[in-house]
Amino acid sequence: GVPGRTGRRRCAGRTPMTTLLKLGGSIITHKEQIEAVDEAALASLARSIADTTDALVIVHGGGSFAHRHAAAYDVSPTAGTTDAAAIAAIHAAMLRLNAVVVDQLIAAGVPAVPLAPLSFAHRAGGAGLHLATAPLALAVEQGLVPVCFGDVILDADRGATILSGDRLITGLARRLDVARIGLCGDVPGVLDAEGAVIERITAYESVADTLGSSGVSDVTGGMAAKVREMLAVGRPVRIFGDAALGAFLAGEAVGTLIDGSG
Repeated sequence: GVPGRTGRRRCAGRTPMTTLLKLGGSIITHKEQIEAVDEAALASLARSIADTTDALVIVHGGGSFAHRHAAAYDVSPTAGTTDAAAIAAIHAAMLRLNAVVVDQLIAAGVPAVPLAPLSFAHRAGGAGLHLATAPLALAVEQGLVPVCFGDVILDADRGATILSGDRLITGLARRLDVARIGLCGDVPGVLDAEGAVIERITAYESVADTLGSSGVSDVTGGMAAKVREMLAVGRPVRIFGDAALGAFLAGEAVGTLIDGSG
């Protein structure tokens, strides 16, 4: 660990603003390889995160770790399983990735602690998502940085289903007192047909024609699903590339602003 960095976000009696940050699986892993962490990219992101004085809640995607297992067992956000071996395999893959992410953050001086959605989230009947967020809020209060991830969770209707990192972000955004929400991925924002970053999206219809698939197998739906999910948050969300993480944390207007608040 790095001495003197625990509890660093309690500054002079001031409550720092809380930022909800998603690290896309495509930037922290080599998505075309099996369970391969992009160590250099992760270390760079960790250094940027270490520089902020914001209180943070971090969610990371599954990348090359969970999607392969989920697809092999035919488990998705809508298709479930009651096969214990499937649930254990998907969850174990995410725990392996989460352990590396947490270790890298701690090495950079970020007081990161792992929190697994399988243990604090579930879907009740009718696919309503329930999140027990007290441990996350308590971690932030203690000056720690909870690090969660897309995971397999228990589902009253279907056994167990996938909770994507993006869906977890929207659920946490509604339940935690967060000031900013950012999604850091492998593109500099939401791109139009010419490949230019769209500065602002307030309705899905305006970009429906330009959003295709991301090309690599992803059980959670790609950019189109991401934009829909973020519009549903009902508050401003920024989608940006990994090179802009430091700028986002410094308060700059980066990438695409998605605002479904009307």
